[in-house]
Amino acid sequence: MDTQAHHGDALVVAGKTYRSRLLTGTGKFRDLDETRASTEAAGSEIVTVAIRRSNIGQNPGEPNLLDVLPPDRYTILPNTAGCYTAEDAVRTCRLARELLDGHALVKLEVLGDQRTLFPDVVQTLKAAEQLVAEGFDVMVYTSDDPLLAKRLEEIGCVAVMPLAAPIGSGLGIQNKWNLVEIVENAKVPIIVDAGVGTASDAAIAMELGCDGVLMNTAIAGAKDPVLMAHAMKLAIEAGRSAFRAGRIPRKRYASASSPVEGLIG
Repeated sequence: MDTQAHHGDALVVAGKTYRSRLLTGTGKFRDLDETRASTEAAGSEIVTVAIRRSNIGQNPGEPNLLDVLPPDRYTILPNTAGCYTAEDAVRTCRLARELLDGHALVKLEVLGDQRTLFPDVVQTLKAAEQLVAEGFDVMVYTSDDPLLAKRLEEIGCVAVMPLAAPIGSGLGIQNKWNLVEIVENAKVPIIVDAGVGTASDAAIAMELGCDGVLMNTAIAGAKDPVLMAHAMKLAIEAGRSAFRAGRIPRKRYASASSPVEGLIG
């Protein structure tokens, strides 16, 4: 049984409905065949593409990512990876819109430095305001600051994507309570982006109430990317179901699993 479909539980981003809450990247794989196989194993419907690093038509004659991940099957999410200023990020999104025939959905990330790859929040806010004003549907990578997340929502971003840990670190979720605060005060999807290392990290993000998880390195960097992609798919589904089911409260003492009333003897 497809539990999410059974319960009518779907992710909605910029007015479009998705069954999968696992978003995946397309970088760092050995080749396009591995990219395709891993994406299929993950069950992803939204895939991110680094416009400055991937060929989606701007380099004729070279292997085209869209040949293995066609836009009629996947929602292509151009991202501004590698941008360190608002101006570069906005320019990259405009290029993506041209390459994808007016495509409006983009993932904004403006990095602060090459060592930490933390988001530059000042430049991110500046770029977000400009892109929203130009009619883009902006999914925005940011720090796990609840106030900043709310501000990005108020600007008009269609999804806010706080990091779990530094990009590619595999450290997992480092600040659960900030994420919970962001989720509880949001009216747009909250999608964890960056820092996931293994399936349990993805499950925890979903159990906290996040609407989805985006990952790349955790899958592409695994010894068996296709198998890890499948594991991540199951973790996302399990974590979401656990969140919807409602966990038991934590207690400091034991609680018998069988009733004590009516004991014999």
